[in-house]
Amino acid sequence: MALAYEKYLQEVLIDEATLQSRIAQLGAQINLDYAGCSDLLLLCVLKGGVMFLSDLSRHIHVPHVIDFMAASSYGTGARTSTGSVRIDMDMRMDVKDKHVLVVEDIIDSGYTLAFVLKTLRNREPASLKLCALLNKQSRREVDIVVDYIGFDIENKFVFGYGLDLDERFRNLRFVAVAKTDALADE
Repeated sequence: MALAYEKYLQEVLIDEATLQSRIAQLGAQINLDYAGCSDLLLLCVLKGGVMFLSDLSRHIHVPHVIDFMAASSYGTGARTSTGSVRIDMDMRMDVKDKHVLVVEDIIDSGYTLAFVLKTLRNREPASLKLCALLNKQSRREVDIVVDYIGFDIENKFVFGYGLDLDERFRNLRFVAVAKTDALADE
């Protein structure tokens, strides 16, 4: 029997309307910043960034292509970063001389993104910027420049809208805060 998300729900942190409004604003800013660009590549960091990428892409009217990369600093079933990053799936497109916008669901410690950005810089893109839906600045252990931020959030365990709770509930249309006592019971 599938578990319902309500068991883990402490509060809805960002509702669907607020998410979609902010994503539209981000898309509008990206359109301005990349006006005239014909080689924009949106690089989604899997798995959590997929929902955000899909909605953001619909608001970006600059011609663009999409690719994917999976990288992690979390062990299987882990809820905190190990600090050791690995690329689980590399992108297929060549980024040399392209304008790359990395699309990420959440930046926490910064280890994963620092590794991804270093890897991409070595591939010589024309430019490299970062767009994150959620930013947990208080948890940052590595200095990361985030060019586009959807929301700055406190250090709470969140799930929904692409973010998982043990690989579940990515499909929710909102971002929720998990009950710490429900997480401790598992």
